[in-house]
Amino acid sequence: MKINILRELNTERAARRAAVVVTDVASGEQRLVKAADVARDPLKDLIAKHIRSGKSGMEETPQGKVFLTVHVPPAQLVITGAVHISQALAPIAKLLGYDVTIVDPRTAFASIERFPDVKVIAEWPDVALPTLGIDHYTAFVALTHDPKIDDPALTHALARDCFYIGALGSRKTHGRRLERLKAQGISDAALARIQAPIGLDIGAVSPSEIAVAIMGEITARLRQSPEKVREKALEKAS
Repeated sequence: MKINILRELNTERAARRAAVVVTDVASGEQRLVKAADVARDPLKDLIAKHIRSGKSGMEETPQGKVFLTVHVPPAQLVITGAVHISQALAPIAKLLGYDVTIVDPRTAFASIERFPDVKVIAEWPDVALPTLGIDHYTAFVALTHDPKIDDPALTHALARDCFYIGALGSRKTHGRRLERLKAQGISDAALARIQAPIGLDIGAVSPSEIAVAIMGEITARLRQSPEKVREKALEKAS
């Protein structure tokens, strides 16, 4: 790899931005495609597919064979609410390779005893969240049912381009939540990004089943094409 490509790649990786090195198999020539440039690239569909999967691989193109070396930041899951659902959700997410952090100022809930092997921050969201580097490769889940905790947390997540934002609660509860957030000046377009009721519609009842539904929805958002995501969102809203 040429030194200039390596330097650019290291810059993108340090900033937690996806990038793909495209290698022409016949000539050995390489170029770097940054996440911000994918939409303008001749191989945009192939590159976008590989970024979503997070996997490198060989592809046939009209110009010949290319090898796509994919560099994608590790995904993280940030949860507000050290609740029963979180106790099931955290280990499932860790099993899938997510870095998991739970934020809850209620020290009776946010304890190492209840969440072994998980990073737990017993602070209010306005203190804890700015330290976590929440970004496009973050899934954010609000589970407390307490507006004093969830509302500022959701506001923070919406401002940072998380690939998934979900909040626990019925449609009625979420309607009241939207009214509160809208009163703070958050646009309808931004609020539409919040998945609520949270999780895939699988008839989940127990905390463990709800955790599976949430992680399934997060996985779909991470791996599926934007068109497929929009289709599913419309189905859920209807």
